Amino acid sequence: MTELGHVVLYVHNLERSVAFYRDLVGFQTVGEIDPSVMKAAIFSSGRTHHELLLLEVGEDAAEIPAGRRVGLYHIGLKVGENDDDLREVLDRLNNSDARVVGSSDHGVTHSLYVLDPDGNEIELFIDVPGVDWKNPASMMVPIKPLKL
Repeated sequence: MTELGHVVLYVHNLERSVAFYRDLVGFQTVGEIDPSVMKAAIFSSGRTHHELLLLEVGEDAAEIPAGRRVGLYHIGLKVGENDDDLREVLDRLNNSDARVVGSSDHGVTHSLYVLDPDGNEIELFIDVPGVDWKNPASMMVPIKPLKL
């Protein structure tokens, strides 16, 4: 394996989720699939052909179960290079109806945690400049409250 290629999420409402991932998170819309075949949207950060695919399953689809369960916990998305970039993202989130559910200083990253419109937890982070993340010790530091 050489890299994580893409993530595919089922969503209740495609338009609502497109607005979240495009306008708040900053993904570029690559395209949408013909709605007569399937309601879906494709996104890229510009790194590759696509990193995120959203598939609409309708408002009546089952919700994500709350609490401890097997399955996806969160997706981490790098949103900039420094704390100023992370502050800009936080401002966008605070000026929307997005639900920020946490923040952390992991030593190697500074992270915000937000729920997408369907309840998927998304980590929006920056790598802390100057930290050698290849050194295993840098990944084992205690998590601290984030001070932006």
